[in-house]
Amino acid sequence: MQAASSFNSALAVLVLFLHALFILWVVFGALLTRSRPILRWLHIASLVWGILTEVLPWPCPLTLLENWLEAKAGVQPYEGGFLLHYLDKLVYPDISATILTVSGVIVCVLNFAFYGRKIWIARHR
Repeated sequence: MQAASSFNSALAVLVLFLHALFILWVVFGALLTRSRPILRWLHIASLVWGILTEVLPWPCPLTLLENWLEAKAGVQPYEGGFLLHYLDKLVYPDISATILTVSGVIVCVLNFAFYGRKIWIARHR
């Protein structure tokens, strides 16, 4: 039973790491999509998803998976291993939900503005 718990805990850490990478992709992805149309469209889809999950009551599948794995591992929030505790703090800092939502939407809108500026420049050359 201990091995299954450790395995689920390790999977929860992995999903948390992937979640952090996805957040970084949403925030900085526009910088990586230059001359890569497939990446650009994937990033735009990620921005839309980011806005929708911020303004609508949709649960994030990665959060659901993290919570499920932590429950399977028997880990209570902020009582597991050191890594779980601090990655949770990094991904979900202790700020109000309103500020977090507004900040997330602003970041996505700024990315859309970046794309809009690129299109405007390209059309006016």
